[in-house]
Amino acid sequence: MKISELEDGESDGKDLVVSRREIVRVDAKRALVGAGARILFYPTLLYNVFRNKIQAEFRWWDEVDQFLLLGAVPFPNDVPRLKQLGVQGVITLNEPYETLVPTSLYHAHGIDHLVIPTRDYLFAPSFVDISKAVDFIHRNASCGRTTYVHCKAGRGRSTTIVLCYLVEYKNMTPTAALEYVRSRRPRVLLAPSQWKAVQEYGRQRLHFPAIQSQIPLSSPTSDEVLITEADLEGYGARDNACKELSITLRTVSRRPMIARLSCLFASLRVSNGSSPVAGRLPEIRAC
Repeated sequence: MKISELEDGESDGKDLVVSRREIVRVDAKRALVGAGARILFYPTLLYNVFRNKIQAEFRWWDEVDQFLLLGAVPFPNDVPRLKQLGVQGVITLNEPYETLVPTSLYHAHGIDHLVIPTRDYLFAPSFVDISKAVDFIHRNASCGRTTYVHCKAGRGRSTTIVLCYLVEYKNMTPTAALEYVRSRRPRVLLAPSQWKAVQEYGRQRLHFPAIQSQIPLSSPTSDEVLITEADLEGYGARDNACKELSITLRTVSRRPMIARLSCLFASLRVSNGSSPVAGRLPEIRAC
């Protein structure tokens, strides 16, 4: 596609036509793959069931980590068994027509259910959905709760999530994570878009490790501002009484940077004469 700089108010009709054609082409591809996935769902599901019955190494799910299972779509009669294995969270990457267990059945067994519908074969979850799923696994693991991540066969979509979790919380590179998961579940296979999603997630993790480690799990998509003692040096310090600082990390709504700075300096003015506790800076709150 041609990219050219346009003045304000100008538009290149030819470029818009090309862009629309690209969008139509992508939508047609999605529709075609979606139709094929629907047609092949039950035949491939029966094939997987058959191999699971006759081949001991063709397991329905595999343990990837102490609190993490990766596998194929569960049937309703699998839910009690998953509960016995300590599963208290399930991440479903299937579209509705592929999902065999309703959320209500999971909840009846005390299992949390996170649904991230993702088209089969060529598509990967979005970055936001990956982050949501990774945080879901980490929250459960932090409490000693096991999470079962699945798609249809436990090969592509679900593996994408598991690899990103290993990159984020086990400090693995995408390549090392893939090799490790293959050692636990040899038949995993990622589409190019899924592997690209894992690599991009790894680059984000590499570029912003300190920021990501500070993001609360309860709000993975919100903006965060981390304020340190060095940032506050020189503000409100009198008679060396600023040795103890009460610094709290707060979630800041999505506002322009100028508004955030205005909010910060407005809060710091209080320390010049109206601080409720002598010698301490006030807690910094989001406007």
